[in-house]
Amino acid sequence: MPVDIPLKIASAATSNMTDHVADVTVDSRHTEGTQGTDETEWQNSKWPQYFGYYKEIPEVKTAIDMRAIWTLGKGYKADPRTTVILDHISGWGMDTFNSILKNMIVTRRIGGDAFAEIIRDEKTRVIINLKPLDPGSIVTVVDIKGIIKRYEQIVKTGKKTTRVKFEPDQIFHLLNKRVADEIHGVSDIEAIEKIIKASNESFDDMRKLQHRFVKPMMKFILDTDDTAKIDVLVAKFDAAVNKGENLYIPKGTVEQELIAVPSNATLNPLPWRDHLKNYFFQVVGIPQIILGSSGEFTESTAKIAYLAFQQSVEDEQLDIEEQVWNQSYLKEPHKVRFNA
Repeated sequence: MPVDIPLKIASAATSNMTDHVADVTVDSRHTEGTQGTDETEWQNSKWPQYFGYYKEIPEVKTAIDMRAIWTLGKGYKADPRTTVILDHISGWGMDTFNSILKNMIVTRRIGGDAFAEIIRDEKTRVIINLKPLDPGSIVTVVDIKGIIKRYEQIVKTGKKTTRVKFEPDQIFHLLNKRVADEIHGVSDIEAIEKIIKASNESFDDMRKLQHRFVKPMMKFILDTDDTAKIDVLVAKFDAAVNKGENLYIPKGTVEQELIAVPSNATLNPLPWRDHLKNYFFQVVGIPQIILGSSGEFTESTAKIAYLAFQQSVEDEQLDIEEQVWNQSYLKEPHKVRFNA
């Protein structure tokens, strides 16, 4: 008969979580400014990816569009001469000056930069049209001091690629939240990309879960290993399930079992989705009350959120006004102001 040997508590050991569980770190970044050469080029290689987020993710599109609506939705005011000039701007033929600026605000928030070709009267140099351009095709070229030297548009014709050059005063350029000496703007999507992916993953999980309530997964145990017979049964069973039809099976030939997760065995995903939604709109700076939602808890918090949003809108309006004055030569006394 074995004899129990008393164990010594002094033999207990501790784990080393400090060395094996890494702390959260954030990658260091450097500004993308001039590289100290005669010319430094910048082209937004991530534009197609960011544009895809805007086209596919409803929250992203709603937030960016709403920002442009609040910035320019009430139009602009200008003196009579300037109003006549701006009223004749038609973009690609169906645009207005206001719609072009909305387009460019949306574009610069998606990719960080928005570009439009400035077309002027050859004699008076007065602006007569603005044509929005694909920001993914524009190369910004700066000199050794970081000053814009020219713009180049990459044009693909068949297998050939050509570059069309523009002087700085031929391009209307809006940057989004430029930092330090960078030669480009910063996309809003860059900071919310992880939130977008997490929300999309959660949405897909919920979609699959709801789908399984209507068409649950089944396990069939067949009394044959003949692949031909199994294929016939698979086709019949799948067709019946997809059509919502009844299944009639000879007794003893097939055993079936519902594959299901026990209730309360998983976390409720709805609070997580609500958190992601609130976090998303907090980061993009759009109170949910602006979108007609009741994201704010009380009337007082909604008022504070609205006040903060109003201030940011006025800041963006001022920025656009200054760029219009500086880049289109519509300076004093021909000022353009956007209605608050």
